[in-house]
Amino acid sequence: MDRETMWLIIGFAGQVCFSSRFLVQWLASERLKKSVIPNAFWYLSILGGMALLSYALYRKDPVFILGQSTGLLIYFRNLHFIRREAAQGQSWHKCA
Repeated sequence: MDRETMWLIIGFAGQVCFSSRFLVQWLASERLKKSVIPNAFWYLSILGGMALLSYALYRKDPVFILGQSTGLLIYFRNLHFIRREAAQGQSWHKCA
């Protein structure tokens, strides 16, 4: 396998992972009959975003690099909030 094919596989795998987060969110919301964002959404966002950022860096695409890098900061920050709430025994429903 040549280098270009390897990077295409990484890019497509990242896109599949990133896109699958919406399927996970939709299924979780349908199951609970309300809009929810499960933790898996954020993990898929990070995994897909990291693969796509790697691909963007390989392609040297500044627009794609900026979009993926800022997105990753938000995804990690959301997981930080979720973990902090879990450690404190809270949920956002209790705080609202």
